[in-house]
Amino acid sequence: MKKIVKLFSVSMACLVLTTTSCIKEIDPQNSTVTSDQAANAPGAFDNFVSAITSTMAGQFVYNENPYDFGYPSFFLQRDVMGQDIVLEDDGSEWYSTWYACGTGLGPQYAVSQIPWTYYYKWIKSCNNVISLAGEEPEAEKVAGAGIAYAMRAFYYMDLARMYAPKTYGKDKNAITVPIVLETTTLEELTKNPRATNEVMWTQILSDLDKAEQYLVNYKRPNKLTPDLSVVYGLKARAYLTMENWAKAEEYAKKAQAGYSMLNESQFLSRTDGFNTINDSWMFAVAYKSTDPNILTNDGDSSWGAQMIIEVFESGCGYAANYGAPKRIDYHLYNTIPETDFRKKSFVDFAIDGMTEEEALVELAEYSDSPEGIMGTAIATGTKVVGGLQVKFRPKGGEHVNQYAAFTVDVPLMRIEEMILIEAEAAGMQNEANGIAILTNFAKTRDANYEYGTHSGETYGSSYATPFQNEVWWQRRVELWGEGFATFDIKRLDKQVIRSYAGTNHPESKRWNADIYGKNEGNNYPNWMDLCIVQTEGNYNTELVNNPTPIMPSGDSPEHSW
Repeated sequence: MKKIVKLFSVSMACLVLTTTSCIKEIDPQNSTVTSDQAANAPGAFDNFVSAITSTMAGQFVYNENPYDFGYPSFFLQRDVMGQDIVLEDDGSEWYSTWYACGTGLGPQYAVSQIPWTYYYKWIKSCNNVISLAGEEPEAEKVAGAGIAYAMRAFYYMDLARMYAPKTYGKDKNAITVPIVLETTTLEELTKNPRATNEVMWTQILSDLDKAEQYLVNYKRPNKLTPDLSVVYGLKARAYLTMENWAKAEEYAKKAQAGYSMLNESQFLSRTDGFNTINDSWMFAVAYKSTDPNILTNDGDSSWGAQMIIEVFESGCGYAANYGAPKRIDYHLYNTIPETDFRKKSFVDFAIDGMTEEEALVELAEYSDSPEGIMGTAIATGTKVVGGLQVKFRPKGGEHVNQYAAFTVDVPLMRIEEMILIEAEAAGMQNEANGIAILTNFAKTRDANYEYGTHSGETYGSSYATPFQNEVWWQRRVELWGEGFATFDIKRLDKQVIRSYAGTNHPESKRWNADIYGKNEGNNYPNWMDLCIVQTEGNYNTELVNNPTPIMPSGDSPEHSW
């Protein structure tokens, strides 16, 4: 990855970002909306409200490369740093820097700019709306203000969990990121230290309290914007991270009202599976046929290009044709019982031992395009089909036209996540109650489920209880690929284990965090504490950074399960 060679001062950054397109107007360095911006655009307030979520998917925000496709890109950036997603070891994989977990994640390298650019632009959009709405919003601005407060909390919640070197539960005084509000001045930005966990999460909850107040009567037009249920869900996430179990349980329960879980046919649908908003999804983003991410570069700069393998016939897509699909970790796959329908989201490793004719018959159990799945596998360096994921399907079952196949919806919050938060939070107060909720959930996926199967899989953590281990396993399987891996590993202080007998992680990436990358006082690896881009430190004199991760010099000895 190329190093950043051109550094901007704060004044130059503000000038560049506020004189270009509407996307570029969302400036992470300047927290307030100018009077000209507000005065020169008819319907300015509604436009600014729309901008809060309109760039979450479909737009180029950073550098028009294959991982510049919005919020779902951060799912992959976070998830590949763990063990549950396996990448190919070749030049076609755009997420190799996060998977390799080395100096390329350091503050002088371009990838460290990506979250800083995206998140603070999004936060700027929220600050614009909050500033325009004022302390006492008029009736027609109440809902917009509520959306802005909810989304500012949403974005800061991610930043806190990505950058803090210790989670809230372990250290309230650990530092997160600088807070930029609608009232923050340019002068204050030059001396803006990283807020502690306690300060950050107090701000997040304050924003969510206001969102809850302002959105109480709001009826959203679709699930692409947050409503009161999403605010409840965000509070459940916040209190889970803070280990306030009673509040986490309370809000997770509230969030579930009006939604229903995915059943087997919905979860595994070949036409609508994890590509279309449904009664389980609480909040989502959508890729449209008119989006730059779809229209440009044959649609290859999109979530679908990275995650949809059933478009081999199109000749496009990094996952389908260019040798860079995402696979499930071999050990995790083997822990999923045959009676759990979620296992059918991943191609059986046993198929690689079959003849081509036999393999095609078996692959037809996973896809309407078995030859395409085989072609996808052949395009990879390993040439194997085992572990390929078919959780994220092409829109409408389209296998030829990638422009149609990639116009998918992507979930940001589901009722299933809320049930698992409720289970964990209840169980940390009364384990029997938590086990009952967890068992009821798990039996909808596997009628033969019995509690305790996964409670002993500690991944080196003495911080998490055996009950939490059981919940974590359900989260890993249910929410695979949806951006929770790093957050859970840090929250539960788990090691990352990639080296073991039969592993499908490539050589030179088979390391275990019990030996390499371990943080002081933590089990989880230090590469999960993101570095702040150097340009921020050039003008913010109060900034201190996280250590640059060092890639291990060799593979770890095999872990014994």
